[in-house]
Amino acid sequence: MSGHIRHPRDRRQSVCGLFAADVQRWETENPPRIDYTCEDCYTLLPEAQRPDDAHHPPGDATLIDTLRRIVAERQCAKIDGVIVDVWSAAVTVLIWDRLRDDKRQRLLTVPSHELILRCVAIYTRLTRNGGDT
Repeated sequence: MSGHIRHPRDRRQSVCGLFAADVQRWETENPPRIDYTCEDCYTLLPEAQRPDDAHHPPGDATLIDTLRRIVAERQCAKIDGVIVDVWSAAVTVLIWDRLRDDKRQRLLTVPSHELILRCVAIYTRLTRNGGDT
């Protein structure tokens, strides 16, 4: 049985995403030993340790500016602990630009990763049957 590495910023889970309560053995060596460590934990550790490129609390409209920067630079970024790829950022900006102001304000009340997921879901529903946005 291989050990898991505790997530550096969220002590309630392992790097590979398992809840701490479900982990039977933790890898405590620093650096972790590859032979005794969960392969997913070992490969995802450098990304988990990477600092955030941006932090946006709920209600912060500058999140959209950060997403526009991701699209312009064509480079993913880590926002509030979540890697945001160029496609997700582009879709979010596309949907955001077409929303009414009251809908925008409602979306701003949720955390950044949830806002992005909701915009991607809207885009998926709109384009599922071949419709253009």
